[in-house]
Parts: sequence; structure tokens; C-alpha cells
Amino acid sequence: MSVPEAAAAHPGRSVGPTSEFSLFFHVKPGEGAAIRSALDDLQDTPGYRPGDYGMAIQTIHEARFVLFDDDTRLAFVTSFDGPWEAYMEDFFTSGPTLGLFDAIFRHVEGYDGLPDLASVRTFVLGAEVAAAAYARNYGGTVKEIRKAQRVNQAFQQVLDHPQAAEALGHPALAPLLDEAAD
Repeated sequence: MSVPEAAAAHPGRSVGPTSEFSLFFHVKPGEGAAIRSALDDLQDTPGYRPGDYGMAIQTIHEARFVLFDDDTRLAFVTSFDGPWEAYMEDFFTSGPTLGLFDAIFRHVEGYDGLPDLASVRTFVLGAEVAAAAYARNYGGTVKEIRKAQRVNQAFQQVLDHPQAAEALGHPALAPLLDEAAD
């Protein structure tokens, strides 16, 4: 799969501060079960398990691997904050993530493995296909969303505090309390 010169510089589409990135691979013949096992191992790795939010790459909104065509094809689809170059830098410098992906990619055609990061970069770009359309239903970077979650948790603690009623009665807090009532 070839990548047009212009797409190679900045693959994927962006909405606000977030970009999408989609890769499509051919699984090596006879390695469907092995790649499924590698994906199961990834899914059970701290930071990747459902509910874990400690991914090594802190700008990722979501990421998924999809096996299709009877386990002969693999898609990796993600969205992340910031430019593609920064995402790739994070990917190549996060040892644990790179190692986990190496365990998966070794089952797809055209992957020569680590430690040659230049060839891995070329491999990734060769598998990239920009989305024809990309939308987000919420704004904010991962950092902003995580901060909003922490602020909400702290606010819920304030609401639960027995001495909060008097302070929360101040008219300046009405918009905040109205929003919290949802």
C-alpha cells in the first residue's frame, strides 16, 4: 500500500487539537491465532485493560486493533492530541508501548522488527490510510478531559461535605450547581 507524498508528511485528519490515524495490514499466512493471542496479551496489559488510564502515551483518546477478513487483515485505529510527529515521537520513545506493538506487528507482512526505528516508521507510514471523514462529539485534549474528571470528583466531595451547604448557597455558585444537577 503506497502513501502519497503529501499524506506522508501529516497523515490522517484533524478536528481541533485531535488527529485520527488508521493503519491496515495483511496478517502473515497461518498467524491468525498467534496475532489474536498477542492482542489478548495487549488487552490484559496495565494501561490497556478496560478502565485503566495509565497508557504510556498520554495523548491517546482511544485506540483499537480489529482483525477482519477471517483474521487475514488487521486494522489499528486511534485518535490522539497534537501533531502526528509528536505522537510518533511518543510512540518511539515509550519502550513498553513499542515492545507491545512489536509483539503484534511481527505477525503482519512487511514488518522487519526492532530496533531499526527508521524502518518501523516507514512501515507504519506504508500502512496508513487517512479517514475519508472524521468527527468528534466532545472537545478537549486528553489532559483537559482528565483535569475535568478530577475537578468533578473534587466537586462531588465538596457537595458531600456536611459543612458545604452554607458556602454552596452563595448566588455566585448557582451556575455551577445548576450544571452539576444534570
